[in-house]
Amino acid sequence: MSPLSRSSRLRRLGLCVATGTLAALTAAAPAALAADPQPVGQRTEATAPDPMSDELSASALQREHEAQQKEARQEAQAQGQARPQAAKRTYKGRVIAKPYLLLRDKPTRSSRVVGSVKYGSYVNIFCKTQGDKVDGNNRWYLLTDGTWAWGSARYIENIGSAPKWC
Repeated sequence: MSPLSRSSRLRRLGLCVATGTLAALTAAAPAALAADPQPVGQRTEATAPDPMSDELSASALQREHEAQQKEARQEAQAQGQARPQAAKRTYKGRVIAKPYLLLRDKPTRSSRVVGSVKYGSYVNIFCKTQGDKVDGNNRWYLLTDGTWAWGSARYIENIGSAPKWC
């Protein structure tokens, strides 16, 4: 017979079950967080979205922008126009971070770095949102220069008018 007492075996079994349950929940969490119960057209604009949510992922906003452009082209063709009406406006900025600005996949300091832009470079800004504070500034810009990545507004100087909210 094993030197472990019956209560010790039960504790070990309980610990194994708890660990397995925690592992299963951890594995299922990304899929549950990615599910969006409301269609894009029915979202309310009452509060700023959570910067950790997938709603602010650059790739999701890129897909939404491309879908809107495609819809505008189809509408223009249906109306017999050669070109669609003016697409959504992009805004301009200049990078003031030395030696470069890190670009991220979400508007948070802890999100994955997906690229960088050198000091003095001009960038196209699609929209702005609130995210993690960087030197007291919680604004982040979604850049559309082929990257569709987030850059802290603390290190991007606006050229012209300020970008619209995402």
